[in-house]
Amino acid sequence: MVQKKKKILFVSSEMAPFLEDSPVATIARLLPQAIQEKDNEIRILVPRFGVINERRNRLHEVVRLSGINITIDDNDNPLIIKVASIPQTKMQVYFLDNEDYFHRKAVYSNDKGEFFEDNDERTIFFCKGVLETVKKLGWAPDIIHCQGWMTSLIPVYLKTIYKDEPVYRGAKVVYSIFDKEFDQNLGKDFTRKASLNAVPDNHLECFAPGDHDSLQIGAITHADAVVQVAGSVDPSIAKHISDKPFMQHSEDQQGDHYASLYDKLCNH
Repeated sequence: MVQKKKKILFVSSEMAPFLEDSPVATIARLLPQAIQEKDNEIRILVPRFGVINERRNRLHEVVRLSGINITIDDNDNPLIIKVASIPQTKMQVYFLDNEDYFHRKAVYSNDKGEFFEDNDERTIFFCKGVLETVKKLGWAPDIIHCQGWMTSLIPVYLKTIYKDEPVYRGAKVVYSIFDKEFDQNLGKDFTRKASLNAVPDNHLECFAPGDHDSLQIGAITHADAVVQVAGSVDPSIAKHISDKPFMQHSEDQQGDHYASLYDKLCNH
């Protein structure tokens, strides 16, 4: 039986070669290509951190997609969309940019190693910005695969404020768990801000502590399937996977394993 071509949206907080290699960045680079080579249609969205060199990577603004405002705590934050191609591939990457949130020469922490105080708002901006951008593209994904803690709100937004959007009708969301990516906290106001005055409190309770583990729990709770990239998963997190479709990441035949998971979800 010939499998139907699928539309896969990859959302990652980091991606090589635009940022230094990390487990998230490396998989974000290799997996979409493997899936695209299986005759699927892909889109890739990542943050445009200030350490990404626009000239060297040939980023340019996509004017037709820019111009959206993401409101957080009554502040309107303009969303700028840029695009670049990865050399020697047929892949384009969309970068979500905002002067206040991303125009700094660091990714998550300042030069003293201190977590940026606005990482909560940067996360909210990125997650809502992704979903608004895909709406504006008018491109309806079958699978939305989230990688990296900065994508952790996307599953809950899809199941609440975006659940009736035609572009997301029938879409399944996959969340990948990586080894602990930070030890700090997004602050006591994180869930209040993340609600965007629209997400019911009970859907955000699991995010309330604002630490790394609670972001993983929140994302897993609202995802349709989970991939374990981490070497091990804390039992307090693992128990939330329950009976969801689950896959252990493997470098061997990576594309085949993920394609099988996506098929299973689309046929469920």
